[in-house]
Amino acid sequence: MCMRLSRPAKVVGLALAGALWGGVAFAADKIAVKVENKSEPVLCAEKDNVTLTLSHAAVTSFRVEAAHPSYIGTIDKDNFAPDWTACDFAAEALGQAGPQEPPKKVSLYEGLDLSVTGFTIPSFWRKRSVPITIDGKTFDDIHLLQVWVRHAERAEEVLVLYPTDGYWRARPLPPEHLGWSAYGSSVLVGPVEDAGRPVVNLAAVAFDPKTRVFDLAFAGGGAAKLTISKLDRERQVLDVTFDKPIGGPPFAALRSMYITKFNNDVAEVAVQEEGAPAWREEPVMSFSGAAKALQLWTGRTAVSRHNTSAPDTVFGGFVGVGTSDAK
Repeated sequence: MCMRLSRPAKVVGLALAGALWGGVAFAADKIAVKVENKSEPVLCAEKDNVTLTLSHAAVTSFRVEAAHPSYIGTIDKDNFAPDWTACDFAAEALGQAGPQEPPKKVSLYEGLDLSVTGFTIPSFWRKRSVPITIDGKTFDDIHLLQVWVRHAERAEEVLVLYPTDGYWRARPLPPEHLGWSAYGSSVLVGPVEDAGRPVVNLAAVAFDPKTRVFDLAFAGGGAAKLTISKLDRERQVLDVTFDKPIGGPPFAALRSMYITKFNNDVAEVAVQEEGAPAWREEPVMSFSGAAKALQLWTGRTAVSRHNTSAPDTVFGGFVGVGTSDAK
């Protein structure tokens, strides 16, 4: 297959003279952040072995974009079935053997152009309860939350959140010629911690369907707003604003998987660095990180057998308060 390579998708920085939280303005500047690669090689395609963390002690807002890959127009057959080759999850089975209780589906909100569905999954790996509040109603024991929008006379699932470990997955509306597209990489928003794997511990989540804004409360203190600010057949844009800088731990992370060049959800990284004359591009597994990244693109320029249509993920628009050289 002949394929034209494209440059990484550009994320427009937030043109803010100041940022707002609860009506209070504070001075803010566009800043560059530290990106670290903590990925490790594996053989199982269903294990997240790619980890990229983003850190800066002063970040108060940033943007995440999920965009269709550059080769989306060349796909005539999508592959999205799980690949359990070389997978052994016995160590992660949490001592549960035999038949498992099936997930329970709950309608959390039903509107004309947007709906939210939740699932209670008895065998989910983290036994935490994070209250979810939508339209004045609060739900407990939700392990998976799905946001659906109505487009072209049908419902499209565009965003999911796993509240107990803070994993988000976003995708644009599907391209017309496919009618459906896959999820791929996950994004963590908030103070990233290690619980055997990277997580963000949420204390509570509230969602306003009218404004498409999530209010997130973190278990260790602090809060954030995550807004679905753009959604079309090209991309979905999520804008994140913290009530205060996260400080020490990473404020965001990408989680994904890479086995080979032809079996992955992310294969390449491109970074626009402060003061650099051009983007720097590297394979994800050998990516050396970046000390001062203005934008970070992760994705694929060659077709993969795994989640072929899964979107690229771009981080950018980093805005901070205080000293611009804080790490």
